[in-house]
Amino acid sequence: MRKTPYRWLDLQKLCQLLLPENTITEIKYFTALVSARPADPNQTVRQQVYLRALATLPSVSIHYGHFRTHEVTMPRVPVSGRRHEYVRVIKTEEKGSDVNLVTHLLHDAHMRRFEVAVVVSNDSDLLEPIKIVRDELGKKVGILNPHKRPSRALLPHIDFIKQIRTGALQASQFLATMSDQHGTFNKPAAW
Repeated sequence: MRKTPYRWLDLQKLCQLLLPENTITEIKYFTALVSARPADPNQTVRQQVYLRALATLPSVSIHYGHFRTHEVTMPRVPVSGRRHEYVRVIKTEEKGSDVNLVTHLLHDAHMRRFEVAVVVSNDSDLLEPIKIVRDELGKKVGILNPHKRPSRALLPHIDFIKQIRTGALQASQFLATMSDQHGTFNKPAAW
């Protein structure tokens, strides 16, 4: 959702809108805390405000991974007639969020905490745990797909898929001004 104008997303509203026949008992949000970058010094503040908005939803729990940032040498895009060049870049990787999601999915299925799990992802790395939840633990698994095309690897192994369309995102935005036990706060201006 990096380039979307719909980042101020109320996950509970989105799930209710896309899954009207289901009773939504819990929404687990997996993320990692970002660090400010010189090109975007307010990134951390925007994320904290969004996490504060999510915390107002009684059905949402937030689970954290972390970011790993390090310098690596990578090849530049080749240019015809030029010698192959390498550059040093700063590489940031989110670590732990996918593992946390898979751990909760498997554990919750094993503990019989749901009849239907819905994963908001199109990541084929989730194929094996989804297969285990369906085939070994007998639970249904659906996908809310945030991308234009569904993962071909996942399609044969899920019970349903629903595309997250722009209209659903528009209809699922938090109010611009919100409050919690700490006071009033606003949607980030850049969002």
